[in-house]
Amino acid sequence: MASKRLTVQQRKDIFRTLVLTQDEGQLSVADSFQAVMKQFSITEHMLKVIQDEGIEKEWPPLDEAVQAVG
Repeated sequence: MASKRLTVQQRKDIFRTLVLTQDEGQLSVADSFQAVMKQFSITEHMLKVIQDEGIEKEWPPLDEAVQAVG
């Protein structure tokens, strides 16, 4: 996946996986990063960019928490 540009949907899927992996609490933040990077064959830089984009745009599952509260 790292050799081509990722679609918005692919980035959203990666972001969701990262958030859910971290929310499970089974892995440290660093280990969850490593697991998601391996699962999607992406670099740490790519994952950080996706993480920042997902937070900024409140991608799921972040928007789901907002909807549940609101």
